[in-house]
Amino acid sequence: MQYPVEVPGVSTANFLRTAKTALDGEAPKVRTWVKEVNAAMQELGLDDSFTSRSLNEGFSGGEKKRAEIVQLQLLNPKYAILDETDSGLDIDALRVVADGVNRYTAQGDRGVLLITHYTRILNYIKPDFVHVYVDGRVVAEGGPELAQQLEETGYDSYIAAARAHA
Repeated sequence: MQYPVEVPGVSTANFLRTAKTALDGEAPKVRTWVKEVNAAMQELGLDDSFTSRSLNEGFSGGEKKRAEIVQLQLLNPKYAILDETDSGLDIDALRVVADGVNRYTAQGDRGVLLITHYTRILNYIKPDFVHVYVDGRVVAEGGPELAQQLEETGYDSYIAAARAHA
C-alpha cells in the first residue's frame, strides 16, 4: 500500500504468521518460521525486536516499506502490486528495498507491478515493461528506455495528448 495502515495491538510477528497460515492452510512450524522471519528482517536491516512491535504503528516511512518487503519475501505471492514503494525512502533504504524486490523476482516465476512517479528506484530494479497511465488509461508503453525518456522530458506531453483524445 502507498500508506500502510497501522494496526495497534497486532504484533508484526502475529500478523506475518496469521497471513502465512491463511495462505498455506496450516500454520508454519514455529522453529523454522522464527528463523525465516529473523533472516528476512536481517536482510532488510530490521532488528529482531521489530517483530514484537504493533504492525506499522510508529514505524518510520522506511520501516513501513521494509516491512512490506519482509511480507513479500515471507508470503511469496505469485504477483505483487507495489504502490510507490520508493516514497519517502533515503538512498540506503531504497537500495535495501530494491534488493528485496530483486530477490523476489529472481525466483523467475514471480511478477511485480511497480507503481512509481519517479525513476530513481529504476536505477536498482530494472523493469521489463513501462506503462504510462493518464486518467486511468494507458497512454504509452515501452521498455526501460521509456522510463528514461520520462525522466528527461516529464509527463506533460503524455497528459496533453491523452486529454486531446478524450
